[in-house]
Amino acid sequence: MPIITISRGSYSHGKEVAEKVARKLGYACISREALLRASKEFNIPEIKLARALHDAPSFFERFTFGKEKYVAYIRAALLSQVQKDNVVYHGLAGPFLLQGIPHVLKVRIIADPEDRVAEEIKRENLSAEEARKKLQKDDEDRRKWSLQLFGVDTGDPNLYDQVIHIRSMTVDDAAELIATAVKFPCFQTTPQSQQILNDLALAARVKAALAEEFPSATVTATGGQVLVVFWGSAKDERDLTPYVSQLASKAAGTEVEVRYQVRVI
Repeated sequence: MPIITISRGSYSHGKEVAEKVARKLGYACISREALLRASKEFNIPEIKLARALHDAPSFFERFTFGKEKYVAYIRAALLSQVQKDNVVYHGLAGPFLLQGIPHVLKVRIIADPEDRVAEEIKRENLSAEEARKKLQKDDEDRRKWSLQLFGVDTGDPNLYDQVIHIRSMTVDDAAELIATAVKFPCFQTTPQSQQILNDLALAARVKAALAEEFPSATVTATGGQVLVVFWGSAKDERDLTPYVSQLASKAAGTEVEVRYQVRVI
């Protein structure tokens, strides 16, 4: 069965749509909070990861390889949760985190700007001008955050299979449309697409295990076989290769091939 990822801005009814779709299909519904809980697997305090997710550009500018480490933790956490399929994910950067998996339906929910302003006024007790400015700032912050953290603009329609505008179409209409589209043959899980997902999850788990000490290492998996490539000076090769192999093999649960490349300065 498929995986659905729903991207949305604030006050766009994306959370409501995701929850209705999940109930209609009998799928699990997970969000950013689920990733924060899952981050404990990697011994990253929730508050630290939450700060990184909330304020990505300024946070990562202070740390060498901060971006690579936190993306590795987040991606490994999400991929481990979607491996069984039948999931609606409405958290951060779904098109990036789940890229490369054929049986993922990618949806973007947008809403009329004035409807969003009205909702902001109602919930935050702001004037219309204050609400409009706050929404504009939130949208721009989300865009910068996504670009800095994942290198994608989540507002780009080319990332999605469906872009649904909540205006004439209601939340119920949107949920029905998504529930219909996800039944198309192109979004059904096949043995081949499941293997792709399993390989991506395996590689992500190994990448997360190496992220603290070797954040620039690249990790790929094919048919359950893992390859790690890392870089350093020539004098480090003898000492580091067995250590990297040990860390990676423990995370993978099987022997991992490690290749060392001398960094040219």
